[in-house]
Amino acid sequence: MQSYVFLLPILALLTLGAMTPGPSFLLVAQTAMSHSRTQAFSVALGMGTGALIFALLASFGLVTLFETVPELYLTFKLLGGLYLCVLACRIWKQGEQPRVQAVAAGKTQSVHSSFFYGLTTQLSNPKTAMVFSSVFAALLPAEVPSLTPVLLSLGVFLTNFGWYAIVAVLLSTERAQNLYLKAKKGFCRVAGTLLGLFGAKLLMSTSADL
Repeated sequence: MQSYVFLLPILALLTLGAMTPGPSFLLVAQTAMSHSRTQAFSVALGMGTGALIFALLASFGLVTLFETVPELYLTFKLLGGLYLCVLACRIWKQGEQPRVQAVAAGKTQSVHSSFFYGLTTQLSNPKTAMVFSSVFAALLPAEVPSLTPVLLSLGVFLTNFGWYAIVAVLLSTERAQNLYLKAKKGFCRVAGTLLGLFGAKLLMSTSADL
């Protein structure tokens, strides 16, 4: 396994990137505090799966495809920006729900829909694939063992899922949920606004590229 040691700094760098607050972190945090630990884990699993998909695509030349067909990249950015804006509106509206209604809504949301939210949020930003590809290109040696794409993608999944699972555990405690209920409206406003800004940034960058 010593021949794969070069993967460690790549995974460490990408893990630091995942730990940077963004749409993925906001969704896991909001789910953990307003719903249940199981649903937050499902979101985290969706995040990890989305990262795995992007890592696999990056390993097999997604950037080359984007450069060859720029319209495809612009379409990804447009759809991703729209999705984040819709998600922002949904979280903003949750701030208007009474506490009892919000808790009840959290209990009825399925783990499948939570997984889907995590997956689509992770996949909503094609720049993630660009970051993966850039890091791979910069840090991978010229000659790599044959299993490198598989092991690298698996490592990306484990580090992303692991980080968001930690967030889910820490923020799904009774104390965290009580604090959330007290400040639910403000938290939903902040989370919704930030997600909306992320979505608007994608849309604006798409317009600039047209």
